[in-house]
Amino acid sequence: MELNEFVKKGHELYLRHISIDCVIVGFHDEQLKVLLLKWKENGQWCLPGGFVRKDDSLDVAATRILRERTGLQDLYLQQFHTFGDPARERNKEQFLWPRTMPPGSWMHDRFISVGYYALVEFSQVTPQPDLLTDECHWCDIHDVPDLIYDHNAILDKALETLRMRLNDYPVGLNLLPARFTMPELQRLYETILDTPLDRRNFQKKMLAFGILERLTERKTGGAHKAPYLYRFDRKKYEKALKQGLKFGF
Repeated sequence: MELNEFVKKGHELYLRHISIDCVIVGFHDEQLKVLLLKWKENGQWCLPGGFVRKDDSLDVAATRILRERTGLQDLYLQQFHTFGDPARERNKEQFLWPRTMPPGSWMHDRFISVGYYALVEFSQVTPQPDLLTDECHWCDIHDVPDLIYDHNAILDKALETLRMRLNDYPVGLNLLPARFTMPELQRLYETILDTPLDRRNFQKKMLAFGILERLTERKTGGAHKAPYLYRFDRKKYEKALKQGLKFGF
């Protein structure tokens, strides 16, 4: 669908007043990064988002939006909050340029947004802008600029939720390569939590949960003794995602 057709007839395909905003998180060079899009014409940044087709569930819509922005088919995503403050789209008119979206367009409606976060492996993502944006890039979470609407608050809530979930559910399958070392896994957790962790205590807890498989190979090329490589036991990992674990970080 072209932009002009989307503006004029989008309400025939999508639900009015409901949108989805996605916090797409990747881990690269020991940095936690979030995918951002650059809004056309005014150059401001935003989170990836989209709308719910009339015959789609929220999860199906979120999966479609994430696939379109990342190129990935198999995604881990989690609904984390609904944002409905009447003032959340303050200054909305500056983003809906009159030349393209004249008054009366469904895009001027008030939208309640459902937030999802997705954990993806950075190297597998091919960032793609959408109809309303012309750039899509990764940004370190510590360097995120002022975003449109309430998108900074949405990002903060997603990170808060992710950090809280670390106490009950495993993380890493979608953020690390298939084979990784224990120090690499620990650095991932430290980056998400934004705090250092005790090495021995971390390793003891992670091994006790039985979701890791230690391989016979070691990682080579380092200055110190080569650490063993690990991989997640996918069945046990997915079971832990459903039933939960008490990490206690």
